[in-house]
Amino acid sequence: MPTTTTTWNRHHVLSLADFTATEYDTVLQTAASFREVLSRRTKKVPTLQGQVVANLFFESSTRTRSSFELAAKRLSADTLNFTSSTSSITKGETILDTAKTYLAMGTDIMVIRHKEAGVPNAIAQEMDRLGVRVSVLNAGDGQHEHPSQGLLDLFTICTLIDPENPRLELLKDKKIAIVGDILHSRVARSNIWSLTASGASVHLAAPPTLLPKLFAEYISENEESLFPPSPSSSTPTSPLPTPHSPLPTPIKRNLFIHWELEPALRDADFVMTLRLQKERMTAHLLPSLREYHQMFGITRERLEVCKPDVKVLHPGPVNRGVEISSDLMDDLELSLIQTQVTSGVAVRMALLYLIGSGKAS
Repeated sequence: MPTTTTTWNRHHVLSLADFTATEYDTVLQTAASFREVLSRRTKKVPTLQGQVVANLFFESSTRTRSSFELAAKRLSADTLNFTSSTSSITKGETILDTAKTYLAMGTDIMVIRHKEAGVPNAIAQEMDRLGVRVSVLNAGDGQHEHPSQGLLDLFTICTLIDPENPRLELLKDKKIAIVGDILHSRVARSNIWSLTASGASVHLAAPPTLLPKLFAEYISENEESLFPPSPSSSTPTSPLPTPHSPLPTPIKRNLFIHWELEPALRDADFVMTLRLQKERMTAHLLPSLREYHQMFGITRERLEVCKPDVKVLHPGPVNRGVEISSDLMDDLELSLIQTQVTSGVAVRMALLYLIGSGKAS
């Protein structure tokens, strides 16, 4: 069971943009406690017994959905699983009416995933307007954020450094490269908030079409950013989403942008590669997958410019041979990909526990 005594006041988890250092550490320490629980013969605890967790996934998912469902069951909660293709959504029911239906069934926590940004926030606002004690947890919304993925990535890295006491300060002055389709990635956005809050230096690398200069608008008080010269007219002009919540206090955020791979990788402690999200690309942003791999694919040879003990992450699903070579993905000495999946259950148990533990009274 969690040993942390820190008070948790957050009713919903919709974004990491306004997370405090104390909240990050609370999640990390609580997840560490649940990781210990998951190593036992009996992996269940009665923490959320009698509560209902509804997984409302309006978009396909394997890892996130299964991870949240298992996390809820490990906490002894009852679970309801929603799939849009077999629901009344196909008959014209609105998303808010669907949420109210699950509210009427006695749902305590709604885990929301949707292809459009802002849907979890809209449902949270509706629950608050109705005056009910239902918490909403964003499981990924469009190109906005994926908070639980950002937190599990943070947990994976911190527990590698200090398995017994994972905490935000462990990443201070570390260099972390994020490589790939950052333009369409909600994972990248959540990771930028969490990793830069730790004091880490985050280096983004992608072709200009997948990482325009407008991305700088996503970071507040970002005086440390470094931009290459303006690229050709092939750079898209559509703006990226800006933070839904302003930072409560200014935090120095070391964010650097590269349109070449090697500067981002040089002396990196960790490298996170992201999937090319072809389903979200509405324009021809890349000549070919082969050319992308030649320029930005992560291989064993390319990691030679990193720190000798560099580790590689990927949120999944992975396009083998595109973002990362198969041999590197399967190398347990270098790859943390499977560890990320394992970390996901503990972190999502922590989030459900923190927002749900006050509902039993």
